[in-house]
Amino acid sequence: MKSKILLLFAFGLIAISTNAQQKDYPIQPVPFTHVHVNDEFWAPKMEVNAKVTIPYILQKCKENGRIDNFLRAAKLLAGDKMTEYTFDDTDLYKVIEGASYAMQVQKNPELDLYLDSLIKIIGAAQEKDGYLYTFRTVGAKKPHEWIGDKRWVKDQDLSHELYNSGHLFEAAVAHFQSTGKKNFLNIAIKNADLLVNTFGWGKLEIYPGHQIVEIGLAKLYRVTGNKKYLDLAKFFLDVRGPKGDAYNQANEKVLKQKTAVGHAVRATYMYTGMADIAALTGDQAYLHAIDDIWDDVSLRKLYITGGIGATNNGEAFGDAYQLPNMSAYAETCAAIANVYWNNRMFLLHGDSKYIDVLERTLYNGLLSGVSLSGNKFFYPNPLASMGQHQRSAWFSCACCITNMTRFLPSVPGYVYAQNGNKLYVNLFMSNISTLTIPVAGKVKITQQTEYPWKGKIDIGIDPEKSSDFSVEIRIPGWAKQQPVPGDLYQFASHTQSVINIFVNGKKVAYTIDKGYAVLKRKWAKGDKISFELPMETQKVLANTNVKDDRGRLALQRGPLVYCLEGPDNAEGSVQNISIKKETASTTTYQPELLNGVYTINLTGSSYKKQLNTDVLLETTQPVKAIPYYAWANRGSTEMTVWIPYETSAIRAKPAPTIAALSTVSSSLNVPRMYKALNDQYEPTNSIDANFPYLHWWPKKNSTEFVAYTFDSEKTVSSSFVYWFDDAPYGGCRIPAAYKVYYQKDGAWVEVKAIKTDAIAKDKYNTITFEPVKTTALKLEVQLPADNSAGIHEWVVK
Repeated sequence: MKSKILLLFAFGLIAISTNAQQKDYPIQPVPFTHVHVNDEFWAPKMEVNAKVTIPYILQKCKENGRIDNFLRAAKLLAGDKMTEYTFDDTDLYKVIEGASYAMQVQKNPELDLYLDSLIKIIGAAQEKDGYLYTFRTVGAKKPHEWIGDKRWVKDQDLSHELYNSGHLFEAAVAHFQSTGKKNFLNIAIKNADLLVNTFGWGKLEIYPGHQIVEIGLAKLYRVTGNKKYLDLAKFFLDVRGPKGDAYNQANEKVLKQKTAVGHAVRATYMYTGMADIAALTGDQAYLHAIDDIWDDVSLRKLYITGGIGATNNGEAFGDAYQLPNMSAYAETCAAIANVYWNNRMFLLHGDSKYIDVLERTLYNGLLSGVSLSGNKFFYPNPLASMGQHQRSAWFSCACCITNMTRFLPSVPGYVYAQNGNKLYVNLFMSNISTLTIPVAGKVKITQQTEYPWKGKIDIGIDPEKSSDFSVEIRIPGWAKQQPVPGDLYQFASHTQSVINIFVNGKKVAYTIDKGYAVLKRKWAKGDKISFELPMETQKVLANTNVKDDRGRLALQRGPLVYCLEGPDNAEGSVQNISIKKETASTTTYQPELLNGVYTINLTGSSYKKQLNTDVLLETTQPVKAIPYYAWANRGSTEMTVWIPYETSAIRAKPAPTIAALSTVSSSLNVPRMYKALNDQYEPTNSIDANFPYLHWWPKKNSTEFVAYTFDSEKTVSSSFVYWFDDAPYGGCRIPAAYKVYYQKDGAWVEVKAIKTDAIAKDKYNTITFEPVKTTALKLEVQLPADNSAGIHEWVVK
């Protein structure tokens, strides 16, 4: 604490007493700046982030108007044209945060100078009283519909004023910690002081519509020691509910919430903030609330990849055990927030189960969010695809992209933690670290491993002086036949592995405490811990309550979840592959594949339907699986995590039909959606999002079309179309009208209908018409006046 106070004085910050911040997490993480990762897995990824992703995103922020927002608000650029979303300012904050973290790992004077220029622009856009929100300050003639007619009035809804402040505070603290400069921190403090003067009991009593300001205020409190920031963070939590919307967790007071509901990112940012407040204030009621919510998520709402948020509707948690695969949302931001939350839960409780969830998320559903090249990204991270999912170079809503830039440099900060004379080893990656243990002084830790590919781990312990202290090594749940806490997932086989631990070559006895192997002894220079985690391929089964995974298995090796992807399997198809539970597997390291991965190789069967018969054509074939995080780096392909082992779960490749053999064209210029029209997957209803569909959203009240060009001239006499309709929350409804045309002598001619069904959802709409001989058919669709429309499937006979 004394060194922290001196540091604060040195930089001219508000002085704090020795009693300030008495309360905090009982366990403290070892900062990522003290952990120098040099392995072959994470080190290259962090280098790509520093050398490719951060410069790329800085450039994209410039190209896509993020900097112009501040310039226009500061009257340094003419006009009032702003970007699309009121939270776009945070993209600049987050990339500055990520760049600041990267500079802590490796000095970069040129980047440092550029950040100062951005900070100067941000400061110029700040109003005199500290208000910083470019969309209002710009004074547009036609203000954005989300901002309201005055400050804060729409923050519980869509303005994102407080959300922007939260990311500002986090970025400013990171920049200060990286550079020691106060230029950005002063901007943040000025804004935070405005919030303190504006909000609170007896002042403006509203809650943030999108949580994160609570986390940012807690960070400001830590670097300034000013308790008013902590008090405001707690107020923003306590003022929530009970008359608000479950979408942003305001349907109940936070202390009464027991289950995870609503928007998954907002929720997990809130739970993270609650953990901070529980630690910093000692409020046990907060702790009990998030304990209950954590149980709900880990036992009933967690994907095998660690992803959270099952549904596109509200980017939200679904019901218990609602975990669809192809329509899984599992937003990258939610995965990052899940890591933040689980790390804080560990810091509160010291239980390895939180790091088990953190590790699963980190290696799978989070890492999948960025391409191997560092410049293509996923927003949702589905667990199955027909090829309709592909990585994008940018999103107009770029929150996930900029979130990745700030997260990756901080990964080493999750490796170790400390509680007095107790050292926790949580994650396994080659690194050199130095920390201080009270009884031993400085301790150098050297970790060597080829994890996650191999399970051999060596940890060197070099204390400044020989001392008694405890080293606690997490034994991952997956190494103890428990893939996740609880019974949401289990391994198909139950071979218990014994983890032998050696110190200086001699096997030692150890006790297990909350999932950690406890090694308490007198440590001396040159001591070396060695152990090996089992790296057998495991087949994972889901709880039978997860209907989407019944009769299916997933493959896992170490912490990595695997998937089947088209380029590695026959005919580029994986949805029709089946593997028996008892099938043996082998692993092969392929250095040239996906920057070097171990593949899992098995023998399975593929199935095809045949015309005019229910008999399936079965073919035995080799099956190859790759790590899930690496999928979609070779273009748009089929993919699946959950592989059928029971006949009832098999989706045989459909027999070729007129539609399936046709070339699709459309007024919609998104070719990856085209295959939805003729993929022959049957929806259960119009809102079914488990399989691909084509839609024209956000277009309204326009005439659109889809067309089939046949492989040869055909005689056709009927059309069957199944509309996509995501009422009541989505933007698509059944169309106002539609017509069928055929091509004749280069012109489109409307068919002569014999019988036409009324337009309806949840079934095929049929038009029977006089037979025509043609090479192409077109469906012309009139969108509703106030909504868009979409199509699941279009069958032609």
